[in-house]
Amino acid sequence: MKKTIIHKSVITCPLCGNAKEERMPDDACLYFYECEKCGKIIRPKEGDCCVFCSYGTVPCPPIQEGHKKCC
Repeated sequence: MKKTIIHKSVITCPLCGNAKEERMPDDACLYFYECEKCGKIIRPKEGDCCVFCSYGTVPCPPIQEGHKKCC
């Protein structure tokens, strides 16, 4: 049985708290994300593979599929 992959996640800026729903790529990591409200460039926390895994409501698709890292 194939696992259903969620492709949208709400990413929250750790500086200003702005939250925005974003579509996650299936085949690429997102190492940098610019907050549209405060302009901060967000990077993954140490040990996380991408910003969705650090600051999103849903981890990236490769992690959802059971991979240890997305890239």
